[in-house]
Amino acid sequence: MKQPDLNTPPVPPLAWILLGLLSLTWGSSYILIKKSLIAFTPQQLAGLRISISAVAFFPVFLWNIRQVVWSKWKAFALVGFAGSFFPAFLYATAQTVLNSSVTGVLSALTPIFTLLLGILYFRFPVSRGKMIGVFVGFLGAAFLVLPDNPSTQSADLMYALLAVLATFLYALTNNVLKAALHDVSPVVVSATSFMFIALPAFIALYTSDFTTTLTHHPHGWKSLGYVTILSLFSTFMATLFYFKLVQLTNPVFASMVSYLVPIIALLWGLGDGESVVPLQVVGMVLILVGIYFSRMEPGQPKS
Repeated sequence: MKQPDLNTPPVPPLAWILLGLLSLTWGSSYILIKKSLIAFTPQQLAGLRISISAVAFFPVFLWNIRQVVWSKWKAFALVGFAGSFFPAFLYATAQTVLNSSVTGVLSALTPIFTLLLGILYFRFPVSRGKMIGVFVGFLGAAFLVLPDNPSTQSADLMYALLAVLATFLYALTNNVLKAALHDVSPVVVSATSFMFIALPAFIALYTSDFTTTLTHHPHGWKSLGYVTILSLFSTFMATLFYFKLVQLTNPVFASMVSYLVPIIALLWGLGDGESVVPLQVVGMVLILVGIYFSRMEPGQPKS
């Protein structure tokens, strides 16, 4: 019987608090997107979300500007566009059709895609447990997006694939961070990457007739409030929470958020009157099981 590692430091209470806050903020993103879309178009929503977040990150960028490794500007730009810019538009567009709970559960595919890309393109070590995790995770996604699921008709399949594409881009970002920016402070990476996407976001917002919607739509200002919460808490603050959590513990502990975010998203959806069908629950469980197996190392027990 394997003896416990007595040298492992206990997890501080603050780490558990941060884990809960992070799960709540990220898990609430999808219901906030849903509420923001009451007044705004996907272009307006995504442009606003990135613009507000970029403004919030600007002082952080200035404070850490001397730590920016400008020779890695391509990696910073890729992280910005693949990790924030395009997913903001993809999720906003997907949720014009999909329930927020479905989108939130699909977001759990990110660690599965991260593993698959790491194996195929970055030559990360692979084990049987990891491959089982990939298979089970994608099987769970199939339960969520196939037309046989009453929550997504066949005409809506493309919108579900937009959400899946967003998780793929998140996974690409994770691998770029590990391969090219592992030696750069995560806070510097986040702040700098947002500076690369700030101008395109401003342009997208400016060309979207945002002010007309804000002033003439009966829910314009209310939706702006939802977008502001989404930007400041689910994007800006959540990033800082995550990096502090990794600093206090380790990436393995911080990765527990992958299990909690879909549950929070599902609960928000239920609270907002969204229907949940058995296949949807099965799909979520399979994705979570897939995440569990994908994080197993060779020789690690399955219990």
